[in-house]
Amino acid sequence: MRISLKSLDLKQSRIILNSMNIENIEYKIGEIVKDLEVEVMQVLGDESLDRKQTNLRMKPLTSTKQILQNAIDSIKMVDKVSKEESLT
Repeated sequence: MRISLKSLDLKQSRIILNSMNIENIEYKIGEIVKDLEVEVMQVLGDESLDRKQTNLRMKPLTSTKQILQNAIDSIKMVDKVSKEESLT
């Protein structure tokens, strides 16, 4: 089941995140980012590609990396707010 945290309200997001291990999520996303970086190095090292082809192949990789980083930031923010609200 795929759940988008964006489509959930804050309370629902906290419930889901509380049942998840945030460090594990960060670790898994980090693994994906490492794989993306390997792909980037392969594209950059491919001398058969001209500049335009290299740029076209790089854009999806850099966009995906940014999306993953934004997801980590969002998860951390929801966790922080959740912890702050539980203290009050």
